[in-house]
Parts: sequence; C-alpha cells; structure tokens
Amino acid sequence: MSTTPLQDAISAQPAGGARPGQVSDYRGAATATRFSDRQDEFSALLNGCGVYDLGFHARILVTGSDRVRWLNGMVTNNIRDLGVGNGIYAFLLNPQGRILGDMYVYNRGESLVVETDRSQVEKIIATFDHFIIMDDVEVTNISDKETALGLAGPLSRKVLNAAGIAVPEMQALQVATPRCACDCDCTDCTVIRGEDAQQESYEIWLDPKDVFKTWQALIAAGAMPVGSEALEMQRIAAGIPLYGTDIRERDLPQETEQMRALNFNKGCYVGQEIVERIRSRGNVHRKFTGFLAEGAAELPAGAKIVAGEKEVGEITSVAVLGAGPERRTAALGYIRREVGVPRAAVMIGNVEAIVAQLPLTDMGQYTEHAVAHKG
Repeated sequence: MSTTPLQDAISAQPAGGARPGQVSDYRGAATATRFSDRQDEFSALLNGCGVYDLGFHARILVTGSDRVRWLNGMVTNNIRDLGVGNGIYAFLLNPQGRILGDMYVYNRGESLVVETDRSQVEKIIATFDHFIIMDDVEVTNISDKETALGLAGPLSRKVLNAAGIAVPEMQALQVATPRCACDCDCTDCTVIRGEDAQQESYEIWLDPKDVFKTWQALIAAGAMPVGSEALEMQRIAAGIPLYGTDIRERDLPQETEQMRALNFNKGCYVGQEIVERIRSRGNVHRKFTGFLAEGAAELPAGAKIVAGEKEVGEITSVAVLGAGPERRTAALGYIRREVGVPRAAVMIGNVEAIVAQLPLTDMGQYTEHAVAHKG
C-alpha cells in the first residue's frame, strides 16, 4: 500500500508541528488517521475550516476525438452536455446493471478527467480499456502526476484567500484556476467547489512537489489539520455512501438513493436497460438510509437490522458523533422500503435505533461536540 505524497512529505519533516498520531489505509492509500482530537477535527469541518489529505484520490485522463461520445456511453450520467469547467457524479455499471464503481467526471475542454479513489482505479481503467474498440480514445492514469488537498467548513474560502489562493464565487462541482493573491512562490493549482452547495468545501489539485508547502500555508492561514477518522465522521453524518463499503458490486443504482448519478434522457450506456426497467416498473425493494442510536453503541458494519422480529436490512458504516452525554451513534445501511420510513423504530443487534432521513441531522447541530437527536 503506497502512502500519499502529503504523508511522505510530513513523515520526512523533523518532529513537531502538525504530525499525525497514526497512519493507516484509507480508500486505497496510507494517510493520517488524526492530528489531534477527532471530535475537534470533526467540529472544524462543520464550523470552521479543516484541511485534509486527498491523496487517496486517483485521476484518469480521457483524451481523443471520440472521448465525449464514448464516455457518455460508459457511465450513468450525461457527459454529452457537460459544460467546460464543470463536473458531475456518475456510476460505472456492468451489463446487468450492478455498480462497478463511482466517480466524478470533469470537462477540461480538450480532455475529460475522471476522479475516483485509488482503491477503484485499476478496475475502472480495466473496464474502460475493455470497451475501447474502434474509438479514438486514450485512457491514462495520471494519479502519480497530481495530488490533492481538501478544505471544508464555512471559513474555507476565507482561509484560501488568506493563503494566497484567490478563488471566485463558485457553483457546485465548478472548476477554477485561481489567481495568486500574494507576492510569494506561488503554486499552480486547480480548485473545485464541493458538490454540496449548502456545505462549503473545496478540492485543490496540484503537483505533488507543492503539496506540503500548500498544506503549511493553509494551516498558517487558519485551517485545522484533519485526518481520515474525522473525514469518515463527516461523510457518515452527511449520508454520503462510500464505494466498497456502502456501495458494493451487488447493488443496483436506485437502491443507493444516489439519483444525482443517473440521467434518463442521455441515451444508451452500459447497464442502461436494467436502470430503465427499474424506473418503468417501480422502485426496488430496499433503499440506502440512515440510523441513529443513543450513546456510543457497538454497531459493527454488517450488523443486521430487525423490525417486527423480521430481518429487514443491514448496517454498512458506523460513527460515534459527539462527546459525553450528547454522544449519538450514527449509521448508514440498507433497509426494506416499506419499513424504512423516518422515525421508525428498529433493532440493530441488541441496540435500539430509529430510521433517520439523510443527511442524518442538520450539520450545524454537531456544534461543540453535540449531536442533536431530532427523532
């Protein structure tokens, strides 16, 4: 398992400063689990500004005169009408409509950039290569030539500007090349606004040689360094499924509730017949949703959900959010649709829980380590 460029750079520094307490595999690469208290890091992502390593992301460059037509026929969302400087979320399916992977696709003008996790990149490239027949398309893994940092929280743009990275007002999944706002050794980078328009976040794509100095500049500008544990807490609270954990190859697109990944007017693509059949005949039998339990409950991933003495689903991700008496256990998983209504009582193992609509709460309710149980 390779480490991220940022983690390599941090490990090479003298002791002191923002150094991780532990490093572990996260989404296909080794990166920091935490730098301080994970609840403090989680709070920074919601209420201030947290900066984190995105070196576990992989990028695939798609070029050639047929790139738009070809990729539009491969994934579930509309590449044909994707404007330059914009991105979308999409699934890659097999012919049976099962999910092989998920990704963001960005139109960079003369190329398309596919962003996914390093844990998925080999399978996605192999699938792409299999379907390039007589097409003028070239697929190149550029993951080692570029890395990324992330920022999240309401102060993110302020921190970017303070660090000399001047970004304009941006729409969700919009791509920008920021101007330099200082008289320093500037870094060439690309900035992407996060997908959630209500929760401010950004990605910074840059050369691996520049990642550590940019990391330092963002911390100096007021960002708190954040590890993968707090990122997982944020992801679960926001109800965002992770491929390989919450989305598996056995799952169908509509079961995941990620309708933003689907376009029903774009024409044919691999697996489209199954997706359209589900839409025309009605909903699938189960759905992806959230669950809340009091306190810090023992809920292992894979735990079965029971309602009325019948097994009705399973848990896929779990996080304990908050501290002291305000702690709640938040979980993501799948449940049968007829049972999975908000506020429905269920048992997960021997733990009482309720079904909760995603996102699990208003993210602002996590202020000061408290999770507001809205029931």
